[in-house]
Amino acid sequence: MIAAEVMLAIDPDAPGGPDVLVPVERPVPRPGAGEVLVRVAAAGVNRPEVMQRKGLYPPPPGAPSILGMEISGTIVAVGEDVERELIGQRVCALIAGGAYAEYAVAPAGQCLPVPPALTMVEAAAMPETLFTVWTNVFERAYAGEGETLLVHGGTSGIGTMAIALANLFGLTIIVTAGSDEKCEAARRIGADHAINYKAEDFVARVREITGGRGVNIVLDMVGGDYVPRNLQCLAEEGRHVSIAVQGGLTATIPIFEIMRRRLTLTGSTLRPRDSVFKSLVADELHRVVWPHVAEGRLKPVIDSTYPLARAAEAHARMESGEHVGKIVLTIGEEG
Repeated sequence: MIAAEVMLAIDPDAPGGPDVLVPVERPVPRPGAGEVLVRVAAAGVNRPEVMQRKGLYPPPPGAPSILGMEISGTIVAVGEDVERELIGQRVCALIAGGAYAEYAVAPAGQCLPVPPALTMVEAAAMPETLFTVWTNVFERAYAGEGETLLVHGGTSGIGTMAIALANLFGLTIIVTAGSDEKCEAARRIGADHAINYKAEDFVARVREITGGRGVNIVLDMVGGDYVPRNLQCLAEEGRHVSIAVQGGLTATIPIFEIMRRRLTLTGSTLRPRDSVFKSLVADELHRVVWPHVAEGRLKPVIDSTYPLARAAEAHARMESGEHVGKIVLTIGEEG
């Protein structure tokens, strides 16, 4: 049963700094056809939410203005065409918006069950990074056992998830990070190699680490002038996957090198994709990855947790760049 008509949520009236993230009252949403209503226990914090707060990344059409893209919690109501047996189930889900709240609506197909091996905080830290790394490294770049992957931002939520999945599926992973301390943290988490990009030329180090062969895949969140440098890191038949452009929207690339070494440049944005696509990804994750989660072999790295009322501190922590792994907001009793 839904316990309330109104709820606390983070829904800023205007863009701004972290200080705009204050709880306000909003109506509890109602699930539509194919949707479930979740009493939220915890919500992951992600960089796109920081950009949305600043007014740089509006939510997709139809998505709530309430911040947040990933939740864990308990299903308390269902819409049409959804089995009532789901009520009471503990789930985590990737959603288009609305996570920073006491209740959130999620497409039923985008929900994954929370096994006893995961806490609700850990479950809330899984969906966004898991969907992103899986669709880009394992689907778009068709990573295979024995291949080598280079990931920039190795201690971010994406980076730490990439390390975990690489270890599970037999990839060698090289990461970059901005300090010796972060490089050590990445190695401790499971990176095979970590390069301090502020102290070393990552292109030269990748060549050295790979014996001159280069890596099979680059997962890039930087863009800009990193792209031509990344291409220098790729082996023949290498795949370059762009998932963010924190360092610039455009790049100049050597086309003949792409031809000569038969390189593939691709990329994607996950948030605007429709529920049909995300539900297909969730189904694949449930079949291929979730058994490892259920057995405790795959867990997110948690940097810190904050109650909903301190969401501003959570965003400030993310913007400081000092975090290692995921930042999570605790909301409900189980969070």
